[in-house]
Amino acid sequence: MTSAPIIFAAPGRVNLIGEHTDYNLGYALPIALPQRTVVSLTPEDSGWIKVGSTHEEGTVDIALNTSPGEVTGWAGYVAGVIWALRSAGYPVPGGVLRIRSDVPIGSGLSSSAALECAVLGALTTAASVSIPRPEQARLAQRAENEYVGAPTGLLDQLAVLFGAPGRAVLIDFAQTQVQSIDFDPDFAGVALLLIDSLQRHRHAGGEYADRRAACERAAAAMGVPTLRAVQDRGLDALAAVTDPVDRRRARHVLTENQRVLDVVAALTARDYAEAGRLFTASHDSMRDDFQITTERIDRIADGAVQAGALGARMTGGGFGGCVIALVPADKVDAVSVAVRARTPEPTISRTHAAAGAARC
Repeated sequence: MTSAPIIFAAPGRVNLIGEHTDYNLGYALPIALPQRTVVSLTPEDSGWIKVGSTHEEGTVDIALNTSPGEVTGWAGYVAGVIWALRSAGYPVPGGVLRIRSDVPIGSGLSSSAALECAVLGALTTAASVSIPRPEQARLAQRAENEYVGAPTGLLDQLAVLFGAPGRAVLIDFAQTQVQSIDFDPDFAGVALLLIDSLQRHRHAGGEYADRRAACERAAAAMGVPTLRAVQDRGLDALAAVTDPVDRRRARHVLTENQRVLDVVAALTARDYAEAGRLFTASHDSMRDDFQITTERIDRIADGAVQAGALGARMTGGGFGGCVIALVPADKVDAVSVAVRARTPEPTISRTHAAAGAARC
């Protein structure tokens, strides 16, 4: 017997600051975006989920007893959620799943986590299962790490699940704790611009994994399990890291953690000029120490600041994607013109913190 469709939506996210800190058990400060991935699940009494997307031709049949390696490509994220839920002992119904989304793919806005969390919400709703949001985040992360093979941290899923209008999500990954932070730049006459470079990346590629491995080597050289363990010791702790590349990677993480906390303090004081300065410092660190920006991304960030932005930085895992900029409202047009003069046809929009994942 076929049941009525269950519709569940989850947003993309933008990380205000705190890049590559999640898997190092540091801090990050993302917001949920207005753009959303929406899934419609029609449960059926079967051992399969037939999944289709408005962005892809045809459908993919996913067995409920799927294992890593069996489903690849975009449908692998759906299969990964099915596998993670069943591996944790949760029931998963069969059925027909349809996906539509306006979260750009490969732009650093976490289209993958939006899909994972929307699918997870629909499946658990259909199975009448209630799972705390932190555990939902871990299940979605496991789907991406162990089924898809992308070694991402927990930032994306927590941002998608805990986002709220007018609020940023301060995440402490060492404790898996989240705190809601006021983020309403419009009230202060400041716009948050989202600038899509249209330069796409793939997290499953080797560059992301290389950065994670470098951080792990640096921690091992200092005799600690993660870089977070030396956060309070300052940069002097890095003297034990003899490899110069690993030392630069670790320096980015330690300074980025401090910038997250400093941005929170600035936002609490409604000091968007200071928050912007920290955005730019973060970008410089990603460019010079972590080496994950690109020439096009750098041109966008530099052009925005030179045209009057309070600050600008790449957001996301790197090697393409988007730049965010804090811009006085009366300079939005000038910044947009300057960025377009430097970079071929970027997509520029004004954005804001929006709601997290929920049933429609």
